[in-house]
Amino acid sequence: MNDDWRVQVTCPSSADAARLREQLREGEFRHDMDEGAGDRVIVSNHGSELFLYAGSRAQAERAAAAVKELAAASGAPVRTDLRCWHPAAEEWADAGLPLPDNEAALAAEHAEVIERERADAARLGRSAYEVRVGTSSHRDTVALADALRREEISCLRRWRYLLIGAADEDAAAAIAARVRALAPDGATIEVEATTAAVAQVAPANPFAVFGGLGG
Repeated sequence: MNDDWRVQVTCPSSADAARLREQLREGEFRHDMDEGAGDRVIVSNHGSELFLYAGSRAQAERAAAAVKELAAASGAPVRTDLRCWHPAAEEWADAGLPLPDNEAALAAEHAEVIERERADAARLGRSAYEVRVGTSSHRDTVALADALRREEISCLRRWRYLLIGAADEDAAAAIAARVRALAPDGATIEVEATTAAVAQVAPANPFAVFGGLGG
């Protein structure tokens, strides 16, 4: 099982963060990442912060220790915070917090996620999720758009594609199920978070792989 763990490294400045990232990629320092490290550690940076993504708590802790050692040698003090991905809440949580361990707790946290997505959609003034439909012909697209409107499902039609907005993931899944019942053979139906929603939680820069950590 591959868990999701993240070490957030706060540096004194953006320049310090960039320098530390390059040193990590080069791997020219002493560390203890090889033994049992498993998957490679992934790093991204955003301003004065680095984000180290690992496949287990032990690997994340070794990565944090390696970063602290390297930062101390360069004289740039850093703060590290260990987080684990909370699958129900869909957010990074403190590593010391317990995760839900029963169906009732999972259901309660899922309800909180849906409520948050709806609030975000209202605040942003746009849908948090989209149902994207592709058909094999323009004729099929027009016919499906008409059928959806008769079902009071608003959609945006562009050539052989339809976009349907939804306030949250549950609403998007329900719409997708209704679309599947009406869609012609060969249609593709996908549910995705919109760009605006993704931009709130995704790091600004692409990931880079550590040159000397893990492997």
